[in-house]
Amino acid sequence: MSDPLADVVSLLKPVPSISKLVSGGGRWIVERSNMGSPFYCAMVEGSCWMTISGRAPIRLTEGDFVLVPAIFDFSMSSLDPPAGVARPNPLEVSPGVFRLGDPDTPAEVQALVGHCAFASKDKELLVSLLPEVIHVHGADRLTALVKMINDETRSNRAARDMVLGRLLDVLLIEALRSTAETSATPGLLRGLTDPQLGDALTQIHAHPDHPHSVVALAKTAAMSRSTFYDRFRREIGAAPMEYVTSWRMALAKDMLMRRDAPIADIARRVGYGSASAFSVAFARHVGTPPGAFAAIPG
Repeated sequence: MSDPLADVVSLLKPVPSISKLVSGGGRWIVERSNMGSPFYCAMVEGSCWMTISGRAPIRLTEGDFVLVPAIFDFSMSSLDPPAGVARPNPLEVSPGVFRLGDPDTPAEVQALVGHCAFASKDKELLVSLLPEVIHVHGADRLTALVKMINDETRSNRAARDMVLGRLLDVLLIEALRSTAETSATPGLLRGLTDPQLGDALTQIHAHPDHPHSVVALAKTAAMSRSTFYDRFRREIGAAPMEYVTSWRMALAKDMLMRRDAPIADIARRVGYGSASAFSVAFARHVGTPPGAFAAIPG
């Protein structure tokens, strides 16, 4: 059977970007705006504040891990941040190692910080299925993974990019698994923690070629049609058939990008009886016909 969480991470296609070791001493603050990539941080030592635009500050302590899959403005600061308006840039003391605050003050905070990118052309849809912020306490496994990513980034070993890609896949899955039961944001994780909705989601992901309907999915979930529809919309954040169509189109986009099958075969794999019916649905959903989409450079 399909694993919806693994499906989403696989289609996101995370690729490495930046990985660095950051330490801080004294009073300091660093602000980031217009971030163009997902951000993650593993606290190795000490405590600091992380404030994401529109959200209450998060106190990060040793052993914590935080992941922000989408793009938000945010700041990180010492527990007693500076009151002035000056925002000095971090000092790079050696390749990939940065210092915040007074360099003559003993380091009180140490964190491994990284950015990645999602290569999927449907990343907005896929990221919308994930929590806006993932914060995990006592994240030993996640910290170990971030350390491995940082070490691999600094190296020049054979197959480096492949290893980094696999480590990022595992990091995302581990982070999402760690927060699944506490996720308050409507989306895939909330649905998967509901055993009945989880059965329906697995059916959608495992069989995109099936003629899904609200009635059939409600039966899989052992619910009445109205109860299933309302719970699915509340927990996932989309109506059942809206989710089915979006998932089919995400798969179709991936297959079109890889150019591994004729359009007629792709249509059949994602549940359409003919290439023409698929083309109409794809153009309505994406804004361009599948042939034109496949021709867009990756």
